[in-house]
Amino acid sequence: MRAAGTAAAQDLRRPGYRAILVLSCNSKVGWIIGRAGRDPQPSPNPGRRRPAAPRNCAPGTHTLPETPRQADRAPTTTQTIPITRPSTVGPATHQRSASGPAPPGYAAAIPARPLTDPWTLGGLEIRNRLVLAPLAGIGNWFVRLQAKRFGAGLVVSEMVSSFGLAHGNPRTIREFLRIHPDEHPVSIQLFGHDPAVMREAAAMAAAAGADLIDLNMGCPVRKVCKTGAGAALLADPRRAVAIARAAGDGSGLPVTVKLRPGREPGDRDGVDLARRLVDEAGVAGVAFHPRHASQQHSGRPDYALARKLAESLPVPVIVSGGLSTDQEVLSAFEDSGAEAVMLARGSLGNPWRFARLLGAYTGRPARAEVAEELEWVIVCAEDHLGAERAGRYLRKFYPWYADSMGLTRRARLPLITAPTTLHARAALSEIARAERVLAA
Repeated sequence: MRAAGTAAAQDLRRPGYRAILVLSCNSKVGWIIGRAGRDPQPSPNPGRRRPAAPRNCAPGTHTLPETPRQADRAPTTTQTIPITRPSTVGPATHQRSASGPAPPGYAAAIPARPLTDPWTLGGLEIRNRLVLAPLAGIGNWFVRLQAKRFGAGLVVSEMVSSFGLAHGNPRTIREFLRIHPDEHPVSIQLFGHDPAVMREAAAMAAAAGADLIDLNMGCPVRKVCKTGAGAALLADPRRAVAIARAAGDGSGLPVTVKLRPGREPGDRDGVDLARRLVDEAGVAGVAFHPRHASQQHSGRPDYALARKLAESLPVPVIVSGGLSTDQEVLSAFEDSGAEAVMLARGSLGNPWRFARLLGAYTGRPARAEVAEELEWVIVCAEDHLGAERAGRYLRKFYPWYADSMGLTRRARLPLITAPTTLHARAALSEIARAERVLAA
């Protein structure tokens, strides 16, 4: 039934090979296979020149080098992040004040429970309490790597189809969800409705080098729910427990689950399911978004409900949802009593939020600093997708960085409408020129 997936799994057993596949809410399915210490596989289109490795993206290692399995890996607390670049590389070089005072919503006080404290999830020691959320259609290797550079203790992949992994598609294996060696610890989030398929998919994710498996049981998107996956599993606890068991059996890794309180206001199926998943499937942790599926991302999250869940479970609870400002992150961490906080849309175009919350950066970055970081993203995207496709893919990124630069509607227009990465670089050059004129 799944010959392609089985054949790819055989490649994974060859020394030095790693592979993984992803299907997000709005992406296609395909494979990525890389060999330790080698450059990426040549483009299938011989007429297109493969872009050079991104500057300071560790050329030769971003193609899935040999990664020891969890049992053989050194403790994550001793791992360093040797990604270097001029100026900002993450918390290690962020012990300084940035441009001007912090605007409203920026962290101004240390919470009663330090976000810098290490904690344990499924036997893995995580160096701090900040987690990058699974970002559908966004959370690829360089977005996750960026979060790690700025201090995130744990990063989670975008949503991956268990059926896509089992059936296999060359394009996704080749392009989507590469695992960079400096991402660890990294969790691969899977979704699906069939326990047998989930078992196989989880095994493949483990072979790709994942440290944890996360299961999505809260996605409210219709095309996910109509298959019986995502938030649909909140009403099918027996199947949900079977899927979680299968993921653990197949991968041999700790399994966590991301879910919501229920599908409609007043529904508490998700809370009951969380308890069953811990008791009957042995999940190692729960990521809890305290909004009902029908709310999607609107309305105030119920952090009091998150606290009740955290106090009732013997495993860590990670809270997410409504974390658009530094102060909201601090408040949610305190109000929920969760073990950690999961940053999603609030970190897009603003990885400095991780560093500020950890006390390693103050204020907001200068416009030139943001432009430099966006250039890093462009270079990585070109390496990942090729210049032409990167130009289309990054259009959703530009408004986030324009916000971080504080650009006016007129000043941001050339950047957010840039049809190619060449045009985007030209827009960044013009922004830098305007800054120099103002400073003169």
